[in-house]
Amino acid sequence: MFHSFEGGAPGLSPSPFKACVVPRPIGWISTLDASGVRNLAPFSFFNAINERPPMVMFCTSGRHVDGGEKDSVKNARETGEFVVNLATWALRDAVNASSAEVARSVDEFSLAGLTAAPSRLVRAPRVSESPVSLECVVTDIYELPNDALAEFSSMVMGRVLGIYIADDVIVEGRVSAAALRPIARLGYRDYAVIEDTFKMTRPAVRP
Repeated sequence: MFHSFEGGAPGLSPSPFKACVVPRPIGWISTLDASGVRNLAPFSFFNAINERPPMVMFCTSGRHVDGGEKDSVKNARETGEFVVNLATWALRDAVNASSAEVARSVDEFSLAGLTAAPSRLVRAPRVSESPVSLECVVTDIYELPNDALAEFSSMVMGRVLGIYIADDVIVEGRVSAAALRPIARLGYRDYAVIEDTFKMTRPAVRP
């Protein structure tokens, strides 16, 4: 079949888009607002986008329950900082709890039963229980198209200044994905966890 987003033949419902772009890493974004209120939220439109310098991006869509854009974007605008915390199998329930739509005054660290630890290079806190946290400064924020005119869609891009890595996930000088057990978003309400990995060597450069 062919599913069209531009009209024509009927397609699948719900949309298959997010089920076809899988797995997607989860950016568990922690921020502070201008007055120091902590915020924590997961986003599956997230990824690394550059190596030198290291950069990441996350995207938000929708409207906050109190009106306006989502806290993560609003806070990133106000402070110019954010932290990406790794979402893992052990923390899956806390990740889900932090996705609740709540008032701006609610601290999702407390809501999810998590500990906010100070970062080294930015003011936004990291999730103490997460084995990996990327401390970032905002480089750009882009407004994205949104077919729902009453909603907001934004892409926040950030430069990674430093990475906290728990010692117990470093094996022989390398970060072990098997030790991390990161979770990823699939389509619908489905998730995956990375437990098995394999290696491949790129072909040699040909003249």
